[in-house]
Parts: sequence; structure tokens; C-alpha cells
Amino acid sequence: MPSFGGVHRDLQSIRLARWGRVVPTGEVIPYVVVDHEGRPVEPIQRFLRDFMGRGHSAGSVRSYAFDLHRWWRFLVAIDVSWDRATSDDVRDFVLWMGQADKQRRAPRTKSAGLAGQVNPITRKAYPGDRYSARTIRHSNAVLRCFYEYVIDVGQGPLINPVRRDRVRGRRANAHHNPLEPFRPEGRLRYNPKLPRQKPRAMPDERWNDLFAAMNSNRDRAILALAVSTAARASELLGIRGVDLDWGDQLVQVRRKGSGAMQWLPASAEAFVWLRLYLDELGKLSPGDPIWLTLRRRERTPDGLAHRPLTYDALRAVLRRANDALGTNWTMHDLRHTSALRMIRSHKLSLRDVQVILGHAHLTTTQIYLVEDDHEVLRKVRRYLADRAEPAAAPQPEPGGVGYDAADLAVLLGGDLK
Repeated sequence: MPSFGGVHRDLQSIRLARWGRVVPTGEVIPYVVVDHEGRPVEPIQRFLRDFMGRGHSAGSVRSYAFDLHRWWRFLVAIDVSWDRATSDDVRDFVLWMGQADKQRRAPRTKSAGLAGQVNPITRKAYPGDRYSARTIRHSNAVLRCFYEYVIDVGQGPLINPVRRDRVRGRRANAHHNPLEPFRPEGRLRYNPKLPRQKPRAMPDERWNDLFAAMNSNRDRAILALAVSTAARASELLGIRGVDLDWGDQLVQVRRKGSGAMQWLPASAEAFVWLRLYLDELGKLSPGDPIWLTLRRRERTPDGLAHRPLTYDALRAVLRRANDALGTNWTMHDLRHTSALRMIRSHKLSLRDVQVILGHAHLTTTQIYLVEDDHEVLRKVRRYLADRAEPAAAPQPEPGGVGYDAADLAVLLGGDLK
């Protein structure tokens, strides 16, 4: 019987040690991965420098750093050097992530009983304790990109351990144009399948409840802008005073992916709340961010210190509202709600919605064409209610009005007797 190589590992017994961490630097490369002695991991540092030089944002650098840090911790646990990792090691890493619980610096407290459960009001699941399929796929993409870089510069293994499957039924690049570079074909070998997810619109009554739970004009203004412009939370938080066009009721945002500046129309209600908030805030310079928060631990001679509103602080605002309402809404739900409202109005084309959402490809916007199951159920209930109503009795048509004989005689030019 043929013998296959490889090491059989007990994946359930693997526990990642508290090795290294991701630290912010405040420099050009905003994040770096350090080892257990506090020294930067050189291969990761070189890769992140190159990654940042290709125009990626600080948030993307942070995300890639955490994925690479998790991979390094796994290699330490199985005692394999990063430049000797094989496809079997990547396979075991994916299998381990599929069954392992997330390691947290602090245990869950209030949310422990809600992990993975579906909220009865929003019909959305709470974040679970295990890694999702989307997280595993992102991790594989990061590792593939990392090893492509180190192989290209002449370091690391000779073959990328994150393999691609061949295209079934035909040879890869079978119809390749010799004037164009070769492109990788096939999915990553150990990518788990993604469950099909449909964007959900927040019902109007739920939106009213969430809006009423806001405690300040600032929070009401940012939610009203989010549900009318369909902008992402990070894009809204970057708005400055110069990015407001009060005459045409437009706001300018910097797109998350491309970094391009784009003007978006907002509702009149959103600008009303924005005016009320800015009147409370006082004088604002054109280059200053408009979303500010008070730091009660920091004081100035004039009172409490104002600091720009961060994404974590905005999440805290929604968390307090969700606790009061028993829901689990997020800022991205407002983006879905705005997009679905525009699609269902039948007044805007799909191309118009694509421009507002800032999607690079029309196929990304097409996910909003899929009808939500709850919307279908609502339409069927309305149909059944209409069928249950008794049909109104037909009203008799009014009798015909006779013609005057004298008029017909004049019209036909003769005597009708």
C-alpha cells in the first residue's frame, strides 16, 4: 500500500500561546507584529511596508497584521518555521480555525449567552465564538498574498503553500492572450464555502425605534445621514466642515476602497438634525471634523475637551441603543436599508444605486435585487388579506340617455317618423 507523507496532528488539542502581538507605531507603517520579546517580526514588517507602499489604507494594514500574527502563533504551536510551511500546514490551519474558539483577552460577560443566537426582533445572528467562513477565507487570501511577496523577492519557500485548485474541465490559461500577463485561475484550495447571505432592510417601525433611542442631536444627525446617503460608517466619520454643501444638501465622503472623494445627496431631515447639532457645537472651522465627543477625563480651561468621534465610540452609541431595545443593529444595516429603499422605489436605476454605493462593479450592487424573504412574506400576507375581504357587489350601470327626435332629424336631414 502506498505511503503518503505528512504529519497527523491532533487539531483539537492545539492551543495558541500568548506569543507576540500587533502594536500601533504612529509612523508611516501604522502597525507592526512583534514577537514574544517585543522585536518586530522581520518578514511581516517588510511585507507590510510593501503593502502600505501599494496604496492600501491603515485599516487594511491592521487587518493583515492580525491575520499574519494568528498564522505565526499557529506555526509556533506546531513548531514549524514560516519559510518551511507547506500546503499540509495551511490545510491543518484551516481545519483548526473551523473548530477552534476565538481566544479573547477578556472572557465574555453579558453577551456569553447570546453568542451565535438569532435575535427575535432583527432576525440577525449575534457574533459567535468561532471563526466564520468569511474570516477563514480572508486569512487564506492574506497568507497567499504574503507568500507571493516573499517568493517574488527571493525569500521563503519555493512554492506558495496556499495552493489554488485547477480549473475543472480545462487547462488553466488555456485561451491566454500572449500580449497579456498570466492571471491566476481557480479558487484557493482550502477556502470554505460561504453561506448565501441576503441584505436586509430595517423595517420603518424598527428604524423609528432606533432613531428615538438616540440621546443627542449628534447621534440623530449621523444616523439620518447614514440611512439617506448609504455611506459607510468610516466614510461618515471623515466628514469635515468643508464637505457640507448646505445649498444643494450634499455631503462629500472619501470612499473606503478607492480613496476618491464623492458628493452624495442627503435628505432634508438629515440636514435639519445636522444644523441642530452644529448649533450646539458652536463655531467650526472648514477643515475640522464635524463629529466630536466630550472626553470627561480630559479638561481644558474652557471645560471638557472635544475629541473626534471614533468608530469604537460610535459602536458604543449603538450598543447602548441595542441594549435598550433588545436588538443588535449595526451601522452597516443602515447602508443596506438605504440601498434597498432606493432599489424598491423603482425611481432609480441599478446603475444609479451603484454610483451612490460606490461599488466598482455592477455585480456587487446586484445582490440588492434579490428579494428579502421577510419582504416576500409581507407581500403574501397582504395578498391573503385582500383575498379574505368580501368582494364588493357590482353596481348597476346607469341607464342610457335617450336621444331627442328633433335633434336626430336635424343631424340626419330628414323626418324620422
